[in-house]
Amino acid sequence: MSPDLALQKALLARLAASADVTALVAAADMVDGQALPQRFPSILFGEGQVLREVLSFTGNHRRIFATLHVWTKSMPAARALAGAITAAVEHQPLGLEGGHRAVSTVVREARFLRDPDGETAHGIVTVDCLAEVAP
Repeated sequence: MSPDLALQKALLARLAASADVTALVAAADMVDGQALPQRFPSILFGEGQVLREVLSFTGNHRRIFATLHVWTKSMPAARALAGAITAAVEHQPLGLEGGHRAVSTVVREARFLRDPDGETAHGIVTVDCLAEVAP
């Protein structure tokens, strides 16, 4: 399993298990998707990236980025959801499938945008995971 897919699956499981996150968005509305969501609020798993970690002595470390798109009907709700995601992801070990091991996982960035329709708030949450990958 690719490390970015392993991270996405682990994040989905972690967020769906978080009472703070599911109080703001139903687990059924956390999906791998593109474009605009069908329901609000929702979390869409979007872009990902895997980079070789240059400071690895063994050469088997990767920096994995996952982008989560938060969609709500208000900016305060988008910010609250991003905060709940951060609390769920950070400070707790994240289990990865496929023989990969998360060394650290943090929310690197959260940005908030108003949609041109004037009604929709869009948050972009970037998760950064340093992982030891399986050969």
